[in-house]
Formats: sequence, C-alpha cells, structure tokens
Amino acid sequence: MSESLILPVLPLDDEVVLPGMVVPLDLSDSEVRAAIDAAQASGGNKPRVLLVPRIDGRYGAVGVQAVVEQVGRLPGGEPAAVVRGVNRVRVGTGTTGPGAALWVEAIVIEAVSAGERAQELAKEYKALATTILQKRGAWQVVDQVNQIDDPSVLADSSGYTPWLTTAQKVELLEAADPADRLARLVEWSREHLAELDVAETIRKDVQEGMDKQQREFLLRQQLAAVRKELKELNGDSTETEEEDYRARVEAADLPEKVREAALKEVDKLERTSDQSPETGWIRTWLDTVLDLPWNERTEDNYDITGAREVLDADHTGLADVKDRVIEHLAVRKRRQDKGLGVVGGRRSGAVLALAGPPGVGKTSLGESIARAMGRKFVRVALGGVRDEAEIRGHRRTYVGALPGRIVRAIREAGSMNPVVLLDEVDKVGADYRGDPTAALLEVLDPAQNHTFRDHYLEVELDLSDVLFLATANVLEAIPGPLLDRMEIVTLDGYTEDEKVAIARDHLLPRQLDLAGLTADEVRVEDAALRRLAAEYTREAGVRSLERSVARILRKVTAKNELPVTVGEDDLVGYIGRPRFVPESSLPEATQRTSVPGVATGLAVTGAGGDVLYVEASLAEPETGETGLTLTGQLGDVMKESARIALSYLRSHGAELELPITAFKDRSVHVHFPAGAVPKDGPSAGVTLTTALASLLSGRTVRSDVAMTGEISLTGRVLPIGGVKQKLLAAHRAGITTVLIPARNEPDLDDVPEEVRNELTIHPVSDVREVLDIALSPAQVASPVAA
Repeated sequence: MSESLILPVLPLDDEVVLPGMVVPLDLSDSEVRAAIDAAQASGGNKPRVLLVPRIDGRYGAVGVQAVVEQVGRLPGGEPAAVVRGVNRVRVGTGTTGPGAALWVEAIVIEAVSAGERAQELAKEYKALATTILQKRGAWQVVDQVNQIDDPSVLADSSGYTPWLTTAQKVELLEAADPADRLARLVEWSREHLAELDVAETIRKDVQEGMDKQQREFLLRQQLAAVRKELKELNGDSTETEEEDYRARVEAADLPEKVREAALKEVDKLERTSDQSPETGWIRTWLDTVLDLPWNERTEDNYDITGAREVLDADHTGLADVKDRVIEHLAVRKRRQDKGLGVVGGRRSGAVLALAGPPGVGKTSLGESIARAMGRKFVRVALGGVRDEAEIRGHRRTYVGALPGRIVRAIREAGSMNPVVLLDEVDKVGADYRGDPTAALLEVLDPAQNHTFRDHYLEVELDLSDVLFLATANVLEAIPGPLLDRMEIVTLDGYTEDEKVAIARDHLLPRQLDLAGLTADEVRVEDAALRRLAAEYTREAGVRSLERSVARILRKVTAKNELPVTVGEDDLVGYIGRPRFVPESSLPEATQRTSVPGVATGLAVTGAGGDVLYVEASLAEPETGETGLTLTGQLGDVMKESARIALSYLRSHGAELELPITAFKDRSVHVHFPAGAVPKDGPSAGVTLTTALASLLSGRTVRSDVAMTGEISLTGRVLPIGGVKQKLLAAHRAGITTVLIPARNEPDLDDVPEEVRNELTIHPVSDVREVLDIALSPAQVASPVAA
C-alpha cells in the first residue's frame, strides 16, 4: 500500500526537479519562503516540502518530495535554501497546515525496478550522453555520468540537462518506469546529437570560408609586394588595374573635392577582393567620374551678327526667342570684355521654356541655338518619365545603378557648358517612384545648380554654365514652382505667308534630299504651297504641311516623269481633295451661323488656336422642367460661363429688347460641337451670350465675326489669354472681324502685322457693344417672340 504524506507545496515556475537532484532555491520569492518556513515549523530534523512544477499557472499532477538540506545565504548575500529530491509523489487534495504555505495530501509513487530492457537502454543513453557532453566540452560531467550504474538514477540525472525542454522534463517526472524514461531520453538525445552535427558542419564551412578569404587576402598582399619588388628590380612599368585607376585619377583634371572622393574609392578598390561584387560597382563609378568633362568648356561664339544669321537661316520667324538668345550672347560678351567671372557661384547660365503648339519648331530650335552659340547640343526626352531617379540618378546600392539623365547628357556633350534641351517637360508624370518635376527644381535654378548632386555620383556638379531649354505644349501642365524657375518664350502659330516661306526655304529642300530628288527635277510653286497651307493642313505649326510636301514628292518619284512643276491645280491629282473649304467658295463659318443661335468663338488648345462654335436652342421640356442643358464635354469653368450668360440676359433682357419670357416655359440647350474634345475656360462667355441673344432675337450672328472674352454678371467683358494664337486661328479660318476685350488691346503688338492688316479688330468692354457688332440687322418679326 502506497504511503500518504501531508506536505507544504513549493511551486517551481518553468522548472522541474527530479529525484536525486540537489538544487538551490531563492528565498526572496514569497511562495518559496512560505513553503520552507512551513516545512521547518512542522518539526523534524529534515524538513520536507513538495516540489511541484507550475507551467503557465497550472500545477503538475506529479511532484517530488524533497528534503531541505540547508537554509542560509548565497555568497552574494541573498537568502537561499538547498533542497534534495527524494522520490516521486502524486499530488492529492488540499489540506491545512501551519504557516502561509499551501498544504496538500500526497501519495508516494512506488519505485519500479529496472529490468533487462532498462539496462540496455541505460547503456545506449550513457553513450549518447557522453558524446553530447564531449561535443559541448563538459569533460568533468562525462566522468560523473559514467560512474552511475543504476538505470533509474541515470535517467533522473537528465534533469540537469540544459538541452531538454521543461515539457520533456515533466514527461520524465511523470514516468515511474525507468525503461520508459530511458527510451524517451534515447530518442531525444539522438535528435539533439543530429542538430549538433548539423551546427558543427555549418560552423566548419563558415570557418573554412573565412580562413580561405584571409589566406587569399594575405596571398594577394604578398603577390602585390612581390610584383612591386620585381618591377623595381627589372625597371618594368607594368601597372595593375588598381594602380591604373590611381594613376588616372591623379592625372585627371578633377576638382579638389571630386579628386578626394575618387581617391577614397581607389583605396577601397585596392582593399577589396576581385571576387567581391563591390569591385565592379567601384570601377563603374570611377569610370563614370573620369568620363565627365569636369573642366572642359567650349568657347562661346560672340559674333552677334553671325549668330543672328545662323538663327535666321535655320528658322523663319520666331523673333522673340532669337532676340532672347542674342541678348544672352551680348551679356556674356560684355562680361568677358570686362573680365567678370563667377558671381556668388553663378555664371550666366539661363533656363528658357519654349512653349507653343506642336510643329512650330521648338525642338529643332534648340540645335540651332547651340550652333549659333558655338556650343555642344544634347537632347533629353522627358515625355512619359515617371521615376525621379531618371533625373537625380540611382543610389549605388542598387543593382544596375546609373547616373541621372542630366549627368549622362553632360558626359555625352563632353563639355560643362552645352545646350541641354529638356524636351516635352509638360509630359512628365508622377507616381509611387516620385515626382521628376520636383527633381528638376534644383537642376533648373541658376542660383542652386552650381552645387547639383546626383544620387549616383554623390559629388557636386556645376550646372550653372549650362543653357537649359525646355519645350512644352501646355504651360498649365507644368507645376508652378518649376515654371517660376524658367523664362517663358511663347512660340505661337505661323501665318500663311510664314508657312509658305518655311515650306519653300526649309521643308521642300529637306524632303527633296530625302526623296533623292533635286530642285531642278521638281519645282513646287508658291501658289501650291499656299493652297497646301490654307486648304489641306490649316494648323498652327508646319508638321502636317511637311508631310503633305513629302507625299507629293513620293507621288512624283513613283510616276518618274521628271522634270515636273507642281502648281496649285495639280494638288488634287497628287494628294486628293482639300480637307478645308476655301474662303472664296463657302467658308465654314457661313454655314454654321446661317441660323439664329449659333456664334463663332475663339479658343486655345494644346495644338494652338482654334475656332469654336456655340449652338443654342429652345425646346419644350419633356419632363415639365425648365432649365439649362449643356453638352460637349465641358469643364466646370465653361459651365459657369454659360450660367452667367443666361443670368445676364434674364436680368437685362428688357433693356436689350429681348423676349426673355421665352426662357420661362421652355428649356435652353447649349451645345459645343466636337463633343469628344474636352473644353474649359472662361473665354467663351462672350460667345455664349451672343449665341443666346441671337436665339432670342431671331437675328443671326455675322458669319465673318468671331469673338473671345470673359463676361461678368454686369455685362463687362473681361480680359483673357492667348490673343495672338486666337487671332492667328481666326485668320486661318477666313474670319475678317474679331472682337476682343478692350483690356487685351496691348496684346495686339504680338500679332504679326500682316495678320492685323487683314483683320478688323474691335476691342470691346461691354456686352452691348458685342451684340451691336456681332448680330445681323433685325428682321421684321422674331421667330422666338412669335
């Protein structure tokens, strides 16, 4: 029959004590102190306690009866007790006892004798434990383990083992049969030994790799020393690649800070193994730095007259931008004559933004400017660029890192003062990789770009002497801070006379050369070129005109009937019928404005100026609701202009002698044709008001009149932008009379004189003036009033 005991409980958190183990316990813990005090208070020479493992707050079902061997203090002065496990007991129900400890009834678990299987397992476990202890360097413990003959004592001695988990030790505590305990220990020891073997293999591999690198480094150092001695002995001038880089850096004409950074990289290269990937990164960086023309500059051509002749020979018109380039050269020439150098880190670098519709020669003008100034020319295409690193470069830590497009442009030019054309800067986008336009802020600021730092180079690059030219179709697409750093030069569309001159002097010779023809074999009359510009293309630039010329020459080449002269009557046979109706037969405006409610307006798009028609009608509402309906893919500003025009006519209809009562019971529909094209802006306010007034009065709008201007609620005509482009568009469309806001009258100075002479321009300040000029004489009866 099993013996029953009443013992105070001493809980062990995340710790297990097996029989035969002797362990110290810290008495600073209140539960441990209470159990020891209770055991001592119960009497007897050898106070006893019940050691129970407590895992995650839960007590185990099996514990160990332990004897308190000694109570005292540790060498550090902390109170402690030494206990020795005696035997396994099963924890029973709680009971009472002296002191603050928890008392329980415990039943002693009788020991099981060890059989033959336990003896065999003990031998195997002893061998495994010895191997593990030897691998861990615990040679003293090996002797102690080998001296244990009892299988049960051998199994319980594993409680000292550090590689067993608390859960595994609890299993050993709950197993009374020594064979069962040893079988588990054998399995766990085999697993741990396998882990030790893998760790040992990894350690050896790492150690061998480190030793190999150290040996390689030492051998390379010795080899370098031997080569040096041989070179000095034989007078050989052969240099290693690392020494070659050092010599190249020292011989290169580099700025002082750049030289210091390059020499640091050379030092790093000499210390780095050839097998290291960093070697390739350093060499690529050094090659990039050495390829840059740090102190190379071309001499500017200060022949002002010759520069003007070059610009005039390459491009017809474009007086504003030519004047700006000549002014830049004149200032540089004067500074050189007076011996003035760099001031505040700034040279006389400039940033010009060439804005205008497609085909007016913005891109080709950049190369012409470079030739006139005697500088190198580089074009950087920015259309569609969305990665900020394209401008500032990639960090060298990235695989395949490159410097930015600005640095590459300088390297391609071979000088520090080229003309760099930033083409299509308004087409730059932004996404999760950053905003390239923000990276351009430093590049295009003459006050900052003398210390520009590319992320790849990480050294200062002086861009203050670079002439930056930026091209754009729409300035509104460029962020304000970037636009503020550039000087805007507007390139508006060409007049018909300018197009004929450009086609005769530039387009035709170029296309003749491309087609393998000569001027003696094919001659195109000016009248034919004029008809091409007026009836076949009708654009702001000359790109479509050049394509038409190329098409004619291809037809001529295919027929192979040379020589030939192309007149205006021959165009239909070569390129088909005209796309636009000529003014002499039936202008488009005459067809559009033949009924009341249609007015001709003027607008500016990304392709230049354009003629815009506004159509208005009154209808019986289908749902019984009256109001204003707007169609034609309009923006919010243009919709507001339509509401303002309607409100003005409703409030001033009586004094304008318009039948405003027609608005009360009928819906107003305003439509802008070309519905697939987005439209926005306030400059259609005057046109909207005129169309609605024409609809109400029954008076048609004069077909030869076009207008532009913003309108206020009081009928004032407010100024707008793009006057030059709008007047050029009216001239191309055959319009003869144009109404503009009176406050835009100073803008007429920018309009070519031949266009002003062919147009009748009326500056107006009030809607009443617009209606008096634009509407045809009143009829006998008004259709709306009737």
